[in-house]
Amino acid sequence: MIPIRNIYYMLSYAFQVLNEQGYRKIATEQFHNMADLCAAILIKGISSQLKRGLGQEYVSKTETLSALRGKIDVSESIKMMTMLRNQMVCIYDEFSVNSRMNQIIKATVKLLMHANISKERKKELKKQMLFFSEVTEIDLNTIDWNIRYNRNNQTYRMLISICYLVVKGLLQTKSDGTVCLMDFLDEQRMCRLYEKFILEYYRKEYPEIRANASQISWQLDTDMSDMLPVMQTDIMLSRGDSILIIDAKYYSNIMQTQFDTYSIHSGNLYQMFTYVKNKEIELADKPHVVSGMLLYAKTDETLLPNQIYQMSGNEISVKTLDLDCDFEKIAEQLDEIVDEYFG
Repeated sequence: MIPIRNIYYMLSYAFQVLNEQGYRKIATEQFHNMADLCAAILIKGISSQLKRGLGQEYVSKTETLSALRGKIDVSESIKMMTMLRNQMVCIYDEFSVNSRMNQIIKATVKLLMHANISKERKKELKKQMLFFSEVTEIDLNTIDWNIRYNRNNQTYRMLISICYLVVKGLLQTKSDGTVCLMDFLDEQRMCRLYEKFILEYYRKEYPEIRANASQISWQLDTDMSDMLPVMQTDIMLSRGDSILIIDAKYYSNIMQTQFDTYSIHSGNLYQMFTYVKNKEIELADKPHVVSGMLLYAKTDETLLPNQIYQMSGNEISVKTLDLDCDFEKIAEQLDEIVDEYFG
């Protein structure tokens, strides 16, 4: 079980905006569940956005008008016989706050109002929604989350990401129709946050080390590469001639078992071995040391891996990261990895 406060710290690395002055107080607050934390972040984020002004975009509107505007919908005008009233059905674009991102925020807040969050936060969210009176309500099940960000809407990136966590973490279980959020994000979404947190931690805390999530090319004997999967790493750390490829894994059960024998997930180990050996061949004409690591989020299982293997000239280790402790201890564990591989 990860303390809610640590989830906030992980989010603050994944979304650097949470380190700004307006959000820092959140780190000192107590939260009973993820819904309460997400509500607190949204309150700060919405407040900041309202000071800048709600983002606007061109929204298509269809209206029956006496004065022509935009394009005329001829077929609809004939169907409705608007000409008899000296009117036409017009389709035009209007610059409006009724944008998709504002609609997502409003719908998410409405969802949180029925969740288990403090009365003070419900009151604050309700006050903020007065500024969204021109924003229409949408069905959260129909949202397309693939949103393009640019200079004009960049400030919405974190807000929409938090909305995504809230909506996807929703669990409607009560017979009276009220909703609650899971105490924890599901495994898939938590895994993405875990990966992003580790990558951004190293980027921020170790600027002298190159940290990215780069792809590794297949080292083939021929030019035939059709249908080969992309080798996308979670984290690749490099400095000088040393490279460490980290695969961040977040599972409810780290070990696999067969006939009462415990072992590391075979697919994870095969994948890491493939990453390391292809990177090794790629750098064959340069001085290099390529290592790999499977870094699992620690669970309450009795048997946990902490092994280092020498495989065909490369070191591949399997470790766990304890997230159920003070954040300073989490940072120490990540720092130890850098010390071990980069001195």
